[in-house]
Amino acid sequence: MDNNDMKQIQWFPGHMAKTRRLIAANLKLVDAVVEIVDARTPLSSRNPEMDSMTRNKPRLIVLNKCDLADKKATQKWINYFRNNGSEAIAVDCKSGKGLKNLLPVVRTKVLKELMEKRERSGMKGAAVRLMIVGIPNVGKSSLINRMAGGKRAKVEDRPGVTRTKQWVKLDNNTELLDMPGVLWPKFEDQSAAVRLAFTGAISDDILDIETLAMKLLVFLSENYPSSLTERYKIGYSDDDTGLILLEKVGKKRGMMISGGEINTERAAITVLDEFRSGKLGHITLELPEEKEQ
Repeated sequence: MDNNDMKQIQWFPGHMAKTRRLIAANLKLVDAVVEIVDARTPLSSRNPEMDSMTRNKPRLIVLNKCDLADKKATQKWINYFRNNGSEAIAVDCKSGKGLKNLLPVVRTKVLKELMEKRERSGMKGAAVRLMIVGIPNVGKSSLINRMAGGKRAKVEDRPGVTRTKQWVKLDNNTELLDMPGVLWPKFEDQSAAVRLAFTGAISDDILDIETLAMKLLVFLSENYPSSLTERYKIGYSDDDTGLILLEKVGKKRGMMISGGEINTERAAITVLDEFRSGKLGHITLELPEEKEQ
Protein backbone atom coordinates (compact mmCIF):
# COMPACT_ATOMS: atom_id res chain seq x y z
CA MET A 1 0.00 0.00 0.00
CA ASP A 2 1.59 3.24 -1.16
CA ASN A 3 1.27 6.02 1.40
CA ASN A 4 3.51 8.63 -0.19
CA ASP A 5 0.56 10.86 -1.09
CA MET A 6 -0.86 10.83 2.43
CA LYS A 7 0.54 12.67 5.41
CA GLN A 8 2.22 10.63 8.12
CA ILE A 9 -0.41 9.39 10.56
CA GLN A 10 0.50 9.96 14.19
CA TRP A 11 -2.01 10.03 17.02
CA PHE A 12 -0.98 9.74 20.66
CA PRO A 13 -3.24 11.73 23.00
CA GLY A 14 -1.84 12.36 26.46
CA HIS A 15 -4.13 9.84 28.15
CA MET A 16 -2.56 7.06 26.06
CA ALA A 17 0.71 7.38 27.98
CA LYS A 18 -1.29 7.12 31.19
CA THR A 19 -2.85 3.89 29.93
CA ARG A 20 0.54 2.27 29.47
CA ARG A 21 1.39 3.11 33.08
CA LEU A 22 -2.00 1.77 34.23
CA ILE A 23 -1.44 -1.54 32.47
CA ALA A 24 1.99 -1.99 34.03
CA ALA A 25 0.73 -1.06 37.50
CA ASN A 26 -2.28 -3.40 37.43
CA LEU A 27 -0.80 -6.53 35.87
CA LYS A 28 -0.12 -8.03 39.30
CA LEU A 29 -3.86 -7.89 40.06
CA VAL A 30 -4.93 -10.16 37.18
CA ASP A 31 -4.44 -13.78 36.13
CA ALA A 32 -4.49 -13.28 32.37
CA VAL A 33 -4.78 -10.66 29.66
CA VAL A 34 -7.56 -10.69 27.08
CA GLU A 35 -6.42 -8.67 24.10
CA ILE A 36 -9.17 -7.51 21.72
CA VAL A 37 -8.22 -6.98 18.08
CA ASP A 38 -10.24 -6.14 14.99
CA ALA A 39 -10.80 -9.29 12.91
CA ARG A 40 -10.42 -7.18 9.76
CA THR A 41 -6.95 -6.01 10.84
CA PRO A 42 -5.73 -8.57 13.40
CA LEU A 43 -2.09 -7.54 13.26
CA SER A 44 -2.40 -3.81 12.61
CA SER A 45 -4.89 -3.48 15.48
CA ARG A 46 -2.41 -4.97 17.96
CA ASN A 47 -0.28 -2.49 19.83
CA PRO A 48 3.28 -3.66 19.06
CA GLU A 49 4.27 -2.74 22.61
CA MET A 50 1.57 -4.92 24.18
CA ASP A 51 3.83 -7.97 24.47
CA SER A 52 6.36 -6.03 26.50
CA MET A 53 3.69 -4.16 28.48
CA THR A 54 1.91 -7.35 29.57
CA ARG A 55 5.15 -9.28 29.96
CA ASN A 56 4.62 -13.00 30.58
CA LYS A 57 0.95 -12.96 31.52
CA PRO A 58 -1.12 -15.70 29.81
CA ARG A 59 -2.90 -14.20 26.80
CA LEU A 60 -6.10 -14.72 24.85
CA ILE A 61 -6.44 -12.93 21.52
CA VAL A 62 -10.09 -12.11 20.73
CA LEU A 63 -10.78 -11.30 17.09
CA ASN A 64 -13.81 -9.03 17.43
CA LYS A 65 -16.13 -7.90 14.62
CA CYS A 66 -15.69 -11.28 12.93
CA ASP A 67 -19.08 -10.82 11.23
CA LEU A 68 -17.49 -7.99 9.22
CA ALA A 69 -14.38 -9.97 8.26
CA ASP A 70 -13.60 -12.62 5.67
CA LYS A 71 -14.28 -15.94 7.45
CA LYS A 72 -11.46 -17.85 5.74
CA ALA A 73 -9.02 -15.07 6.60
CA THR A 74 -10.19 -15.06 10.24
CA GLN A 75 -9.44 -18.77 10.56
CA LYS A 76 -5.97 -18.17 9.11
CA TRP A 77 -5.35 -15.55 11.79
CA ILE A 78 -6.59 -17.82 14.58
CA ASN A 79 -4.14 -20.48 13.40
CA TYR A 80 -1.39 -17.87 13.16
CA PHE A 81 -1.83 -16.69 16.76
CA ARG A 82 -2.07 -20.23 18.10
CA ASN A 83 1.11 -21.18 16.24
CA ASN A 84 2.81 -18.20 17.88
CA GLY A 85 1.88 -19.17 21.43
CA SER A 86 -1.41 -17.33 22.10
CA GLU A 87 -4.85 -18.91 22.20
CA ALA A 88 -7.32 -17.10 19.90
CA ILE A 89 -11.07 -17.02 19.26
CA ALA A 90 -13.38 -15.09 16.93
CA VAL A 91 -16.36 -13.15 18.30
CA ASP A 92 -18.81 -10.46 17.36
CA CYS A 93 -19.74 -8.33 20.34
CA LYS A 94 -22.76 -6.68 18.73
CA SER A 95 -24.51 -9.98 18.03
CA GLY A 96 -22.86 -11.90 20.88
CA LYS A 97 -21.52 -14.51 18.46
CA GLY A 98 -18.72 -16.61 19.97
CA LEU A 99 -18.72 -14.87 23.36
CA LYS A 100 -19.99 -17.94 25.20
CA ASN A 101 -16.66 -19.58 24.37
CA LEU A 102 -14.48 -16.89 25.93
CA LEU A 103 -14.53 -17.87 29.61
CA PRO A 104 -14.38 -21.64 28.97
CA VAL A 105 -11.34 -21.12 26.74
CA VAL A 106 -9.71 -18.96 29.41
CA ARG A 107 -10.28 -21.57 32.11
CA THR A 108 -9.49 -24.74 30.12
CA LYS A 109 -6.69 -23.50 27.89
CA VAL A 110 -5.23 -20.08 28.73
CA LEU A 111 -5.21 -20.67 32.51
CA LYS A 112 -5.22 -24.46 32.48
CA GLU A 113 -2.16 -24.77 34.73
CA LEU A 114 -3.40 -22.15 37.19
CA MET A 115 -6.85 -23.74 37.45
CA GLU A 116 -5.34 -27.16 38.08
CA LYS A 117 -3.01 -25.69 40.71
CA ARG A 118 -5.94 -23.97 42.48
CA GLU A 119 -7.96 -27.17 42.46
CA ARG A 120 -5.09 -29.11 44.02
CA SER A 121 -4.67 -26.48 46.75
CA GLY A 122 -8.39 -26.21 47.55
CA MET A 123 -8.88 -22.80 45.85
CA LYS A 124 -11.16 -24.03 43.07
CA GLY A 125 -13.73 -21.30 43.74
CA ALA A 126 -11.27 -18.39 43.61
CA ALA A 127 -12.27 -15.68 41.12
CA VAL A 128 -10.46 -15.41 37.80
CA ARG A 129 -9.38 -11.84 37.11
CA LEU A 130 -8.87 -10.78 33.51
CA MET A 131 -7.42 -7.54 32.13
CA ILE A 132 -9.18 -6.41 28.93
CA VAL A 133 -6.87 -4.47 26.62
CA GLY A 134 -6.85 -3.22 23.05
CA ILE A 135 -6.60 -0.14 20.89
CA PRO A 136 -9.41 2.46 20.86
CA ASN A 137 -12.74 1.57 19.25
CA VAL A 138 -11.91 -2.12 18.92
CA GLY A 139 -14.84 -3.23 21.07
CA LYS A 140 -13.56 -3.68 24.63
CA SER A 141 -16.52 -1.99 26.30
CA SER A 142 -19.03 -3.71 24.00
CA LEU A 143 -17.52 -7.08 24.92
CA ILE A 144 -17.73 -6.33 28.62
CA ASN A 145 -21.30 -5.07 28.39
CA ARG A 146 -22.35 -8.20 26.51
CA MET A 147 -20.71 -10.49 29.02
CA ALA A 148 -22.08 -8.53 31.97
CA GLY A 149 -25.57 -8.50 30.52
CA GLY A 150 -25.99 -4.75 30.72
CA LYS A 151 -24.48 -1.33 30.24
CA ARG A 152 -21.53 -1.58 32.59
CA ALA A 153 -18.94 0.26 30.48
CA LYS A 154 -19.32 3.41 28.42
CA VAL A 155 -19.65 2.73 24.70
CA GLU A 156 -19.42 5.20 21.84
CA ASP A 157 -18.64 4.76 18.16
CA ARG A 158 -15.53 6.90 18.28
CA PRO A 159 -11.97 6.25 19.41
CA GLY A 160 -10.65 6.88 22.88
CA VAL A 161 -13.81 6.94 25.01
CA THR A 162 -12.76 4.83 28.02
CA ARG A 163 -10.29 7.01 29.92
CA THR A 164 -9.85 5.22 33.25
CA LYS A 165 -9.75 1.61 34.41
CA GLN A 166 -13.03 -0.03 35.45
CA TRP A 167 -13.57 -3.26 37.39
CA VAL A 168 -16.61 -5.27 36.28
CA LYS A 169 -17.75 -8.27 38.32
CA LEU A 170 -19.49 -10.84 36.12
CA ASP A 171 -20.19 -13.29 38.95
CA ASN A 172 -18.43 -14.73 42.00
CA ASN A 173 -15.96 -16.51 39.72
CA THR A 174 -14.95 -13.83 37.19
CA GLU A 175 -13.89 -10.18 37.31
CA LEU A 176 -12.85 -8.05 34.35
CA LEU A 177 -10.57 -5.03 34.44
CA ASP A 178 -11.42 -2.75 31.51
CA MET A 179 -8.46 -0.59 30.50
CA PRO A 180 -8.54 2.53 28.30
CA GLY A 181 -7.62 1.96 24.67
CA VAL A 182 -3.94 2.40 23.98
CA LEU A 183 -2.22 3.33 20.74
CA TRP A 184 1.51 3.94 20.43
CA PRO A 185 3.70 7.04 20.07
CA LYS A 186 4.71 6.46 16.45
CA PHE A 187 3.42 4.29 13.64
CA GLU A 188 6.54 2.68 12.21
CA ASP A 189 4.39 1.01 9.57
CA GLN A 190 2.19 3.53 7.80
CA SER A 191 0.33 0.73 6.03
CA ALA A 192 -0.87 -0.42 9.45
CA ALA A 193 -1.93 3.14 10.26
CA VAL A 194 -3.94 3.35 7.05
CA ARG A 195 -5.69 0.05 7.81
CA LEU A 196 -6.63 1.37 11.25
CA ALA A 197 -7.93 4.53 9.64
CA PHE A 198 -10.08 2.44 7.27
CA THR A 199 -11.80 0.81 10.25
CA GLY A 200 -12.23 4.05 12.21
CA ALA A 201 -9.78 3.16 14.98
CA ILE A 202 -8.02 6.47 14.30
CA SER A 203 -10.09 9.63 14.39
CA ASP A 204 -11.16 10.88 10.95
CA ASP A 205 -10.43 14.41 12.16
CA ILE A 206 -6.68 14.00 11.61
CA LEU A 207 -6.93 12.53 8.11
CA ASP A 208 -7.74 13.55 4.56
CA ILE A 209 -10.92 11.54 4.23
CA GLU A 210 -10.99 11.62 0.43
CA THR A 211 -7.45 10.26 0.14
CA LEU A 212 -8.35 7.57 2.65
CA ALA A 213 -11.44 6.52 0.69
CA MET A 214 -9.41 6.43 -2.54
CA LYS A 215 -6.91 4.05 -0.95
CA LEU A 216 -9.71 1.83 0.31
CA LEU A 217 -11.31 1.70 -3.13
CA VAL A 218 -8.01 0.68 -4.73
CA PHE A 219 -7.57 -2.07 -2.13
CA LEU A 220 -11.10 -3.33 -2.77
CA SER A 221 -10.65 -3.31 -6.53
CA GLU A 222 -7.53 -5.44 -6.15
CA ASN A 223 -8.74 -7.83 -3.44
CA TYR A 224 -12.54 -7.77 -3.23
CA PRO A 225 -13.72 -6.48 -6.64
CA SER A 226 -17.23 -7.88 -6.20
CA SER A 227 -17.74 -5.44 -3.31
CA LEU A 228 -17.60 -2.59 -5.82
CA THR A 229 -19.65 -4.17 -8.57
CA GLU A 230 -22.37 -5.45 -6.26
CA ARG A 231 -22.67 -2.46 -3.94
CA TYR A 232 -22.00 0.44 -6.29
CA LYS A 233 -22.79 -1.13 -9.66
CA ILE A 234 -19.64 0.36 -11.17
CA GLY A 235 -17.22 -1.09 -13.67
CA TYR A 236 -13.49 -0.61 -13.30
CA SER A 237 -10.19 -1.38 -14.97
CA ASP A 238 -6.71 -2.07 -13.67
CA ASP A 239 -5.74 1.44 -14.74
CA ASP A 240 -8.35 3.16 -12.57
CA THR A 241 -6.84 5.35 -9.87
CA GLY A 242 -8.45 5.87 -6.50
CA LEU A 243 -9.79 9.22 -7.66
CA ILE A 244 -11.42 7.69 -10.73
CA LEU A 245 -13.06 5.01 -8.58
CA LEU A 246 -14.27 7.60 -6.07
CA GLU A 247 -15.75 9.72 -8.86
CA LYS A 248 -17.50 6.66 -10.29
CA VAL A 249 -19.09 5.96 -6.91
CA GLY A 250 -20.16 9.58 -6.50
CA LYS A 251 -21.61 9.75 -10.00
CA LYS A 252 -23.48 6.47 -9.62
CA ARG A 253 -24.99 7.65 -6.34
CA GLY A 254 -25.96 11.03 -7.84
CA MET A 255 -23.64 13.01 -5.59
CA MET A 256 -23.35 16.08 -7.78
CA ILE A 257 -22.81 19.73 -6.97
CA SER A 258 -23.21 22.89 -9.05
CA GLY A 259 -21.60 22.83 -12.47
CA GLY A 260 -21.90 19.06 -12.82
CA GLU A 261 -18.95 18.42 -10.49
CA ILE A 262 -18.93 15.26 -8.40
CA ASN A 263 -19.02 15.71 -4.63
CA THR A 264 -16.04 13.47 -3.85
CA GLU A 265 -16.06 14.35 -0.15
CA ARG A 266 -19.61 13.08 0.24
CA ALA A 267 -18.72 9.98 -1.78
CA ALA A 268 -15.69 9.36 0.45
CA ILE A 269 -17.78 9.57 3.61
CA THR A 270 -20.27 7.12 2.09
CA VAL A 271 -17.59 4.59 1.09
CA LEU A 272 -15.94 4.61 4.52
CA ASP A 273 -19.25 4.45 6.39
CA GLU A 274 -20.48 1.54 4.28
CA PHE A 275 -17.21 -0.35 4.69
CA ARG A 276 -17.22 0.12 8.46
CA SER A 277 -20.84 -1.01 8.77
CA GLY A 278 -20.26 -4.14 6.68
CA LYS A 279 -22.38 -3.10 3.72
CA LEU A 280 -19.52 -3.89 1.33
CA GLY A 281 -19.36 -7.51 2.46
CA HIS A 282 -16.99 -9.61 4.56
CA ILE A 283 -13.57 -7.99 4.13
CA THR A 284 -10.20 -8.56 5.80
CA LEU A 285 -7.48 -5.99 5.16
CA GLU A 286 -4.39 -8.13 5.86
CA LEU A 287 -3.35 -11.79 5.91
CA PRO A 288 -0.74 -13.74 7.90
CA GLU A 289 1.15 -14.69 4.77
CA GLU A 290 1.73 -11.00 4.04
CA LYS A 291 3.48 -10.68 7.38
CA GLU A 292 5.62 -13.73 6.65
CA GLN A 293 6.67 -12.18 3.34
